[in-house]
Amino acid sequence: MATSDPFAGLRIPFVRAFAFGRAAAILGMMALSLAVGWQLYERTGSAWALGLVGLVEVIPVVVLMLPAGSVADRYARRNVAIFAHSLLALAAAGLWFASRLEAPLAVIYALLVLVGVSRAFASPSVGTILPQLLEPEQFANVNAWLATSFQLAAISGPAVGGFLIAWTGDAAWVYAAAAAGQLLFILALWSVPALPPPAPRERHDARELFAGLAFIRRNPVFLAAITLDLFAVLLGGAVALLPMVAKDVLGVGAGAMGWLRAAPSLGALLMALVTTHLPPWRRPGRTLLATVAGFGLATVGFGFSKSYWLSMLCLFLTGVFDEVSVVIRMTLEQILTPDALRGRVSAVHYVFIGFSNELGAFESGATAALFGLIPAIVSGGVGTLLVVALVARVWPQLAALGPLDTLRPLEVEPVESLEASSAP
Repeated sequence: MATSDPFAGLRIPFVRAFAFGRAAAILGMMALSLAVGWQLYERTGSAWALGLVGLVEVIPVVVLMLPAGSVADRYARRNVAIFAHSLLALAAAGLWFASRLEAPLAVIYALLVLVGVSRAFASPSVGTILPQLLEPEQFANVNAWLATSFQLAAISGPAVGGFLIAWTGDAAWVYAAAAAGQLLFILALWSVPALPPPAPRERHDARELFAGLAFIRRNPVFLAAITLDLFAVLLGGAVALLPMVAKDVLGVGAGAMGWLRAAPSLGALLMALVTTHLPPWRRPGRTLLATVAGFGLATVGFGFSKSYWLSMLCLFLTGVFDEVSVVIRMTLEQILTPDALRGRVSAVHYVFIGFSNELGAFESGATAALFGLIPAIVSGGVGTLLVVALVARVWPQLAALGPLDTLRPLEVEPVESLEASSAP
């Protein structure tokens, strides 16, 4: 029976340590992302340079998606997470040295590839640790606190990064803070039990790598939800162009840019707090379609804005709408996915998220370089609206979806039957 104690999740010691450590790691990575964009645009003045950041980070995520998910299902997930965040700490330390030594741009991009590799292994492991350790009735409260701590870190990270750059005139100390954040999370992870992996249901061969992908393919509601996220963020990746918007359109410096970067997270945080007091959505699929459409409209508004405060408001609204989408997608994944497949399904899910975020940054940078800054942002928002209409038509099951708490985990088909069902 679910508890009425709103602080029940934080009273669990390993949840408290996990939430604090993950927040430190996210704060560091958000600050690092802002610093990389600022440094590259200061050195090059090029939209292509900003777009390439997303491309070099997404390539290792796509390449390593399937093996990273399999690793999370075959080994203790806590240990895989420690390995991944150790790589992130090394990458951040490398960026510190590169910034201090004014290393060639190729060195910075090489270190961003390492960031992509570490994130590929971090997502399917970190995101599936707590579901192994909690009772189902604890999920909602723990997830609410994890979402709150995530958004607090996402707000603080860009603000801290912008402050450090404005104070020192250099990105180096932002990278040092990012490395320290990863080390804090590594320490926190040591307090989390390292459970053995679930007993495998498939043979240890190449076919098991595709089990997560096949599972998603067989579930049209989940597939529709993550497809919405993929294309919405792919087309609406205006945040990647913030260094250009801040400098060339709004005429503000690094500190103000940091608050612009934090605005979506502030909106998401407030929405996360609101959703903890709302009753379950009766039609979560329709809610998902409506909020992604809202995300597209807010992106269009941001593209046309010439006012700092209107730009802040539009970015704030993108975070409000995106948070609802995140909550619904995460809940669908946790409820529908059996534990034995969680690592592989989470890896595929992360590719949809990481692919859309990072490749969306490349798409936005390339479009801005070819057609201009404002057309790049506005066309992305319009494209998001078109995707919403297309998904609603292709997957009508999404709009018909009932309350999430009525769903149950789906059965896992053996690999052999999956192959037979896909055979011509």
